[in-house]
Amino acid sequence: MAEPDRPGQRPAESDGGLSEAPRAAPPDGDEAPSLLENPRRVALTTLVVLLLFAAIYVLLPKLIGLEDAIETMGEGDWRWIALAVGFNVLAFGAYVALFRGVIGENLVHLDWRESYQITMAGLAASRVLSAGGAGGVVLSYWALRKAGMRRVEAAERMVAFLVLLYAFYVLAVIVFGVLLETGVLAGPNPVSMTIIPAAIAGGVAIAFLLIMLVPADLERRLAPGGGTRASRTALRLSRVPVTISTGARLAFGFVREPRRGGLAMLGAAGFWAANIGILWATFMAFGVAVPIAVLVLGFFIGMAANLAPDPAGVGAVDGGLIGAFVIFGEPASTVIAAVLVYRLIAFWMPLPPGIVAFLQLRRTVARWEAEGRSVEDDGSGERPAPAATSNTSQNEVEFMDAIQLRSEQR
Repeated sequence: MAEPDRPGQRPAESDGGLSEAPRAAPPDGDEAPSLLENPRRVALTTLVVLLLFAAIYVLLPKLIGLEDAIETMGEGDWRWIALAVGFNVLAFGAYVALFRGVIGENLVHLDWRESYQITMAGLAASRVLSAGGAGGVVLSYWALRKAGMRRVEAAERMVAFLVLLYAFYVLAVIVFGVLLETGVLAGPNPVSMTIIPAAIAGGVAIAFLLIMLVPADLERRLAPGGGTRASRTALRLSRVPVTISTGARLAFGFVREPRRGGLAMLGAAGFWAANIGILWATFMAFGVAVPIAVLVLGFFIGMAANLAPDPAGVGAVDGGLIGAFVIFGEPASTVIAAVLVYRLIAFWMPLPPGIVAFLQLRRTVARWEAEGRSVEDDGSGERPAPAATSNTSQNEVEFMDAIQLRSEQR
């Protein structure tokens, strides 16, 4: 195995023939994403989450005539619930392993403690801001920049992280949807919950495979088109697919080379398996043995509601999971109890350690900056002094700027 470079140092390995011409870059702020630093935003988000929490845990059962569902929550077998908590701890560990596997050691050195802080803080941010984990991506990108990773590398690694994580999601929907519909696996198989989701997942998979075919020098190929408005628009639009393509190829490189990507693949698969294990244990706590294919499909189809950009995913995900299992024919009162207990464990349980990890990460970042690890690269490898301010929006803008920079370098 190659020795890791010094923190913040450009790796000695080949850059794939890229030419790193100097380029002025937007400032990289030295403040953390402001989601947890703006008291008004924190208060408003907390209020909305509590209102949605009350609506799901109190009003929903009354509206659908299942007032006893909340009472049923107190009747669960504590041994199964304890097992669900254990699965949640495994999910934490798998998430950290995925992060370490994708980031590696060649671009920037992170020990397990630092990796834990970034991933747990990012996991908490993704819980607070839903939208498919966007909050966690922005926070993790910021932390990687502060650890010394250059912006284009941080952007590509975060794309690879997401692609590898959700590749297992898409693959599971396709495989279990087909196997359940064809009767290979036992369980109810309504078309709306088997073939249709599998077809949609297949379309997503094909789209990403096509994106992987986008050439790294796409912008250079489009450049001869001249200086027309249409040409400039095409150049701008090419930047996003180029970076996504690079990140996707990096992710699938882990699959092709198990020795290099084994930890990342194990982490991605383990994260989803542990979450499904939590849901399985909560159903068992109420005496319901859900068929494995139904459990997997109900979980992934219901979790698709996490794409909704509502605060903390409260409401959308709960309703999505409940609706999925009710369509599969599971008793509504038990489904509500099992899903709400699952959400208490899988959603609320990571928040306290995630907030603690964020505070620890702030101190770690301060140490990195004192050591000179935090970089603001301009394409030349130099490290200008960091700017004075930053917030969540700036990190989002910088993340997209990294996409532009990578495209221009190619």
